[in-house]
Amino acid sequence: MKLTEYYLPTLKEAPKDADIVSAKFMIRAGLIRKTASGIYEWLPLGMKILKKIENIIREEFNKEGALEVWLPIVQPAELWQKSGRWDFYGRELLRIKDRKKADFCIAPTAEEVITDLVKKDVSSYKQLPVCLYQFGTKFRDEIRPRFGVMRAREFYMADAYSFASTEEQANTWYQKMKDSYIRIFERCGLKFRPVEADTGTIGGNFSHEFMVLADTGEDEISVCPCGYSANTEKTEIAVPAQKTGEFLELKEVSTPNKKTIKEVSDFLKIPAENFIKLLVYKADGKPVIVLMRGEDELNEIKLRKFLNATEVCQATEEEYTQITSSPVGFAGPVSLKGKGLKIIADNYIKTILNGVAGASKADTHLVNVNIERDYKVDSFTDLKLASLGDKCPKCGQNFTFKRGIEVGHIFKLGTKYSSAMKAEFLDESQQSKPMIMGCYGIGVSRVLAAAIEQNHDDFGPIWTRALSPFDIELIALDTEGEVKQKADALYANLQAKGFDVLYDDRNERPGIKFKDADLVGVPHRLIVGKKLLPEGKIEYKNHASGQSEVWLLSELDEKLKNI
Repeated sequence: MKLTEYYLPTLKEAPKDADIVSAKFMIRAGLIRKTASGIYEWLPLGMKILKKIENIIREEFNKEGALEVWLPIVQPAELWQKSGRWDFYGRELLRIKDRKKADFCIAPTAEEVITDLVKKDVSSYKQLPVCLYQFGTKFRDEIRPRFGVMRAREFYMADAYSFASTEEQANTWYQKMKDSYIRIFERCGLKFRPVEADTGTIGGNFSHEFMVLADTGEDEISVCPCGYSANTEKTEIAVPAQKTGEFLELKEVSTPNKKTIKEVSDFLKIPAENFIKLLVYKADGKPVIVLMRGEDELNEIKLRKFLNATEVCQATEEEYTQITSSPVGFAGPVSLKGKGLKIIADNYIKTILNGVAGASKADTHLVNVNIERDYKVDSFTDLKLASLGDKCPKCGQNFTFKRGIEVGHIFKLGTKYSSAMKAEFLDESQQSKPMIMGCYGIGVSRVLAAAIEQNHDDFGPIWTRALSPFDIELIALDTEGEVKQKADALYANLQAKGFDVLYDDRNERPGIKFKDADLVGVPHRLIVGKKLLPEGKIEYKNHASGQSEVWLLSELDEKLKNI
């Protein structure tokens, strides 16, 4: 493709609201343009890369026996009401009305519509298992879109759905799709890791996220040498041993104008890990007291799952005072005896001997607070957001942590949707049973952005061979005379040999051409110029290494074979 005939509007500077590397380079290189907050137009260069990713996914899904369909993005509320997600999904679900005032939504995912489709046509175990997939636009009304296409409201996705008659079939399809994901991301040339994850609004009982490893990733991953890894939201932590020893006398101490745990810790010269932090939450509207070590952060996902609640939220300051009869920040478990409140404690509370807690009075704390003697706990469980020092539940080794970008997510759904929507089949004994489902999503546009985050230099993306929009970029440093003639002939010759070539034949200064070439990021660059051409030579530059070589034109075919 000649650049004089291509739509490639590059920019010298990225917009101020481009907040990460991929967003900056995608806009500057002419891959995308912003239409509105979280909504982007995809330009020819961006589409070319997007379609390469799509084709890799399609080939690997087809290899496993999945079948491609095309599902509607505008879906009737009735289907979402049947599944129970019309209200549960929340404000991210963009709801609309048609001219007849009927309710619809712009789909953020397709579990409801695919379940409705399959239930109409599949009635026997003999027709199962089956796996259907599609490529399509999704819309989630993010409250704060950011990071370019990484957390956009509108995005391009591949989503697949399996239906099975037995757990064995369902597990087989889960593994098949997991294997296909590994091949997909390996073919894309990405460094990635599958990790255990929370199922979120999709539901189900088990899931894996596929994380592209990058320092700019918004997710944190816990990694153990034994092979266990999980998103920190999901990470299970080994239960610590209970600390034993002599209980010291319970005392009340004044802590004037000391409100934070750090301030009280410094004042009393007692480490934060020996503090009992009391949090007040509401689970489906009912109050619950949560106890954490002073330095630890509560994982609300773990709390919601432990309580089997639809929604958990922290109490307001007014609710805090009303529930605990204490000033905000000073409530402690000792004063809650006999109040009938449910108290849930993180496992690490057991490691606190002679701890510090609020005295339920302003500017006052209790020291030498101990479980059983001074307060009771209804349940102990793992509630902590994983952090340094935590140990793996599988082998007991310490976790290390990495940053990652989620590009794919697979779920074992079980019968969550099929039971709700009556997607049933007759088994061998003619008994009606709900189909067992799995779902599998890849953010195609996120893969592209994640590839840039993982592979770039100061000047632009460094595409892997599989994702590069072109095989070779050919640059003519002069647009007339012998240089132009030789470059034109070389362009035709490379195309004839099957190379996909971007030919910069524009009447621009060499500096502009080189800067644009860096932005486009094609791995291999050939440069035709006046200095080398009389000697029958051409310059080759490897974009990833930045190294340049001088090649004889007579050896060009052999050199290109080698790279």
